[in-house]
Amino acid sequence: MKQKVYFKTFGCRTNLFDSQVMMSALKDYDVTEDESQADIVVVNSCTVTNGADVSVRGYINQIERQEKKVFLTGCGAHTKGESLFGAAKVHGVFGQSEKMKINTLLSQENRFYEIGDLNYIDDAIVDEFVGKSRAFIKIQEGCNFRCSYCIIPYVRGDARSMDEAKILEQVNRLAGNGFGEFVLTGTNVGSYGQGEGHSIAELMKKMARIRGVRRIRVGSLEPIQINESFREILDEPWLERHLHIAIQHSSNTMLKIMNRRNRFESDAELFGMLHAKGFALGTDFIVGHPGESDALWDEAMRNAAQLHLTHIHPFTFSKRDGTPSATMKPEVNGTVASRRMGELNAMIASNNLEFRRNITTPLEVLIESESDGSYIGYDQFYNKAVIQSNEDLSGNWITLEHYEVYNEYNMAKF
Repeated sequence: MKQKVYFKTFGCRTNLFDSQVMMSALKDYDVTEDESQADIVVVNSCTVTNGADVSVRGYINQIERQEKKVFLTGCGAHTKGESLFGAAKVHGVFGQSEKMKINTLLSQENRFYEIGDLNYIDDAIVDEFVGKSRAFIKIQEGCNFRCSYCIIPYVRGDARSMDEAKILEQVNRLAGNGFGEFVLTGTNVGSYGQGEGHSIAELMKKMARIRGVRRIRVGSLEPIQINESFREILDEPWLERHLHIAIQHSSNTMLKIMNRRNRFESDAELFGMLHAKGFALGTDFIVGHPGESDALWDEAMRNAAQLHLTHIHPFTFSKRDGTPSATMKPEVNGTVASRRMGELNAMIASNNLEFRRNITTPLEVLIESESDGSYIGYDQFYNKAVIQSNEDLSGNWITLEHYEVYNEYNMAKF
């Protein structure tokens, strides 16, 4: 009988895709979604914050007590893999470039540390996404930006794009297997095709022409990547009416400290245009970065209030060794950062509630999960919908014209 492998995936959608690649490459093992049934656990790790490292280490300690064989991959393999391997916490460590070898790696009796390189290009084709309603399509890897706080370019490498033909082949196969929503992912998604004569907008147009593709979503873009080419697709019906545009802060002084390329004035103009077109708008935002004084925070909040933000992915600043921000002063007290985080979240929650109350179009919801008789999915504005129904709605597309708006989600009976 084949041994069973459980994948524990931390972090971003790129890691979700990488886990699916590894699942598809397993030939001599069975994949299980039940951790308790697993003989082997593959930890696909994240290292974007200290908290992410702590979560990964805590999980490995927990699994170790269950006497399962543990393997570490993902971004954390580059930052914490050596120490975890040296402490005999894991049987093997392998970098992202080695993931297609997973079938062989898991069968090795001797412990190993194979970190690989940061120049690889994915060429794997994924036909299925285990336990998912949406399909994640990795279109590029790495980042050429060098924001002062970020460790990711050092563990993912410089920006490089996947082959367009392989991306479209993958979308075609997944659409043929019933997937209708596709999420484009990567380290810096909007840099797809740079220097190669391609653009993410052109790729999305080609994807949209594939039979079965109903909705395309972009993981995260930089403000400068909403260029003329991208603006041409803003009114396309297949583009999700939610865009996540990473600004990281709304004070120009802080943006300079962070070595960011965007500035508030141009961000405000861009977000205003997108808001006028009816988009829900999300962003990443770092709270408590060194140098963030009370005055700069107050300025940031005044500015953020002008950006029509409806979604937020906030981070409390986390010092990453080897980055310029790690040695910057003055540091922000943790209690102060926590208070600021609460202030920011409250603003966005209020914005989101107002946005949902003002929606006049029917909601197109893709059901992703079921819990206690209620079905949960996300609409075209990437807002959560809870639907009560006696029918089995799993994986279905549901159009909601009548629903109730609650603080954190919309609710309907179907």
